[in-house]
Amino acid sequence: MAIIDFRFRPNTKETLDGIGSSPMFSGLCKLIDFPTMPAQTLADCVVDLKKHNVIKAVITGRDCETTYGAKSNNQSVLDFVAAFPDMFIGFSGVDPHKGMKGLRELEDSVKNKGMRGAAIDPYLAQIYVNDAKYYPIYAKCCELDIPIIITTGPATLVPKAIMDHVAPRYIDVAARDFPELKIVVSHGGYPWISEMINVAQRNANVYVDLSEYERSPLSEAYLQAANTMISDKVLYASAHPFVDFKTALKTYEDLPFNTDVREKIMYSNAAKLLGLPVQTAVGPSQDDERHLVEQVLRKLAEEGIKL
Repeated sequence: MAIIDFRFRPNTKETLDGIGSSPMFSGLCKLIDFPTMPAQTLADCVVDLKKHNVIKAVITGRDCETTYGAKSNNQSVLDFVAAFPDMFIGFSGVDPHKGMKGLRELEDSVKNKGMRGAAIDPYLAQIYVNDAKYYPIYAKCCELDIPIIITTGPATLVPKAIMDHVAPRYIDVAARDFPELKIVVSHGGYPWISEMINVAQRNANVYVDLSEYERSPLSEAYLQAANTMISDKVLYASAHPFVDFKTALKTYEDLPFNTDVREKIMYSNAAKLLGLPVQTAVGPSQDDERHLVEQVLRKLAEEGIKL
């Protein structure tokens, strides 16, 4: 099965060092003893991805310079995409506090530099998702016809960050105000699980990835919803290098998704959102094939036919 990873960052030495020393995540990195994997060259990262059937990986930029003094990493995303354009899809990080400067940078990155989407982190911007400062960014994404990733999740030990800023109820407001805006909620809106499920279900323009929280307390509701009411809305994302993408793939192999739903999550939902070719059929699993054979044999036995 072909796979699209909707949240990936190559574990190059520069990337690992940058995350570990950042003013936002240094406390978290010490707590979890990050990095837990060795650094690789970018080429080796791509080889590993292909070996595991990952054909596309979305890399999100981050710009929270105004609140944390951290330089935007958009240029590194552009460098990754330029090096392997067939593998990587770049989303440009936008700082809402930069106003028109941030909008011009977003437009230039999409029209002239090959970025395919925008990325924001209200948690790090220290404002709500439906704050007026975000609305020009949403309008620009609609104008450019690009999706936007909204990072959520209660990242631990981040100075001055407030969990409530990324609660799904505020994403619901933005989604209703901008019905043309294609929104991807990263990290599942955790811990507001039921709220996130309903926001995704009731808004045609809202998608969600569950990265890092697939096995967190009460996450069973995510899985139940993915198999039923939001099967067209869930996207696979590994959150590599915080979670090794190989570990994430194994997690998704073990999660109890229906066969057709698994294919949607791992590929088709993301492909539709990104405008990539969509697989038209899903082959039966081994369990499906065994069940079919058992049905045929039982039917033949009922009719007195022996093989």
